[in-house]
Amino acid sequence: MSRSLRIGTRGSALALWQARHVKTLVRALPGSPPVELVHIKTEGDVRTEVPLWALRGRSFFTKEIDRALLAGEVDIAVHSLKDVATVLEPGTELAAVLTREDPRDALLTRSGAPLAALPPGVRIGTSSLRRRAFLARARPDAQLLELRGNVPTRIERLVRGDYDAIVLAAAGLKRLALEQHISELLPPEQLPPAVSQGAIAVCARADDRDTWHWLAPLDDAPARLATTAERALLKRIEGGCQVPLGALAQVHGDVLELLAGVCSLDGTQLLAHRAWAPAELKSAAPLGEQVAEELLARGAAKLIAHERSSRAVPEEP
Repeated sequence: MSRSLRIGTRGSALALWQARHVKTLVRALPGSPPVELVHIKTEGDVRTEVPLWALRGRSFFTKEIDRALLAGEVDIAVHSLKDVATVLEPGTELAAVLTREDPRDALLTRSGAPLAALPPGVRIGTSSLRRRAFLARARPDAQLLELRGNVPTRIERLVRGDYDAIVLAAAGLKRLALEQHISELLPPEQLPPAVSQGAIAVCARADDRDTWHWLAPLDDAPARLATTAERALLKRIEGGCQVPLGALAQVHGDVLELLAGVCSLDGTQLLAHRAWAPAELKSAAPLGEQVAEELLARGAAKLIAHERSSRAVPEEP
């Protein structure tokens, strides 16, 4: 294969880290072709003045890149898997899920104190309804404030005093060598992470066998297994980044464990369930669907519908 492989990516520091990581992995394969990065702006990058939960539709950080992929303008789309819709764009496929980084959420505080030790009325910034809901449950006294921007910008706003604390994905902080800012890694039982958090998705056109040849070796079996279960759960519940749903699947030897929770935005109602299955790809999606059915049977759909119809967010400081 003589032509270059073109990777479509957003221009943020974290997105570029992910794209360069894929480039490094491909270039390490014997006989690999040249690889170049193509920067693409997405709706999520442009509309930074609006909370994500207030935007109509989904795939705010992926659809423009996927369109470029389908148009043949790039050969590979690299995304944070948590941003990828559970139903992919027709004509594209998930060619590889890379080895997963720490999936947990991280608390960053100006004082260095953990969540339980923060003072009453603490101002916590986050752009996620999921984080808002579970934080409201853990700290009902906290002021939960909207926070947008890339990872370095969010940390800068914390440092200058706009917030007392913020919550970010541990994976992004570690990939950008910013883990020194972490005050506490929040346990999944207290704050279950976003579906597929910490995993990188590498997508290609379904019929582009030449590109698939270079991407297939990048697929990580445990990451594929865990995220398949989580995404099947999300698909069945029909959630998205605007829904207070968290989940984490983990492989323990020959067992796949899935923990999931749906929480009301005020933190007063929590539906949680944990289940296990053999650590085999054929068992992953059924496990996710099983946990989803249990949550739905206990009222998850009603709780989500209520939250979608009654969103209100305090102004930023």
